[in-house]
Amino acid sequence: MAFDHMDQRRIMGHFATGVTVVTTWHENKPQGMTANAVASLSLDPPLVLVSVDVKAQMNGCLKESNCFAVNILTEAQEAWSVRFAKHGPKDFSDIDYRTETTGSPVLEQALAYVDCRVKDILPGGDHDIFIGEIVAGGAREGRPLVFYGGQYGSLSG
Repeated sequence: MAFDHMDQRRIMGHFATGVTVVTTWHENKPQGMTANAVASLSLDPPLVLVSVDVKAQMNGCLKESNCFAVNILTEAQEAWSVRFAKHGPKDFSDIDYRTETTGSPVLEQALAYVDCRVKDILPGGDHDIFIGEIVAGGAREGRPLVFYGGQYGSLSG
């Protein structure tokens, strides 16, 4: 008997994660999606991974652009997370961004970011795992947005 995916969702909801917006430039416009299935993979070489649903529009965008930025959100940017989690076109009109090495949008007010070239794409069930080689990055002071138990929060202390 297969493990129930709803049990997996409930159990893994007990794992607190940071919240990011993964961005790329595709078809002459910025694209983005909220992601918390993000991890630092290797320091040498510098690699991160992002897991993207195979049915998501962003999956095709990343495959075609061959690059992405991971923008780590602050506790004040919950609205951005909600915006980029929705299906359909994403509105960047009131968000300041710049580009770095790959041309992917880097959100100016994000807590931190890494700019990556896609190094590999691996199948992972109903998701693809995009492994990105970090070519630029930066961070500033602030407090991260946290996701736990299906809700947004922040670190105390």
